[in-house]
Parts: sequence; structure tokens; C-alpha cells
Amino acid sequence: MKKFLCLGYYDAEKFAALSPEATQALVSQCPPRDAQLQATGRMLFAASLSEPQDRVSIRPRNGKPVVTDGPYAEAKEMVGGLFLIEAADITEAIAIASKHPAAELGEDVGWGIEILPFDHYIPGKAA
Repeated sequence: MKKFLCLGYYDAEKFAALSPEATQALVSQCPPRDAQLQATGRMLFAASLSEPQDRVSIRPRNGKPVVTDGPYAEAKEMVGGLFLIEAADITEAIAIASKHPAAELGEDVGWGIEILPFDHYIPGKAA
């Protein structure tokens, strides 16, 4: 099995502009879709991330780490969550990730998913 990191994106400004009723209508549709994703047995981990204003970044400056407020990159679309799945190949990863709420909902607030294949290793252990 291969591992895939899936990043869930959103437009923070558009999401914040939703009325409380519209926000509730959108997010109330998520639990059944989350359950479908979990039912695949291929999701290893999932998490929601903090709001952009609560994030910090570290970059090298003159050979030393410098901490700044905010996300690493200035962008309209922000990573709002992530999940890790196992799949035989990218085709299966797409089928699994498509069960996530951001694959079908929230088009007007920029929801979407990026699937990133990666090599999994544990430092100090043979592959």
C-alpha cells in the first residue's frame, strides 16, 4: 500500500462571510460524508487546522530560524485540514479522497482537496 497526504483547502474570507445559518447548513452535511470516508478503512489520520491568524511560520534568515505570524504563504486558499490515507495507487486514492466532504460540498467557499503521494519512512529504521 502507498500513502497519500490529502490537504483540504478553503477560502478563509469567503467562509468567514457566511451567515451562521449558511455555515451550519454546510457543516451539518459533513458527518455522514466523514463516516463514508472512515468506513473505507483506508483513512489513517484526519485533523482540522487552526485559523490562519493563529498560525506561525519558521524561515531561515542569516542561518537562523525566524518565526513570523501567519501562514507560510500568502494565498487566497488556505489549508484547513488534512487526512492521511492508504491506497494501492493514485486511482484508488482519488476514489477514497472523493468521499471527503470537501470533494462535493463548499464549492462557493473554495473547498477542495489536493492529494500528495509520499514515501513513508521512520528515521533510523530500514525501509
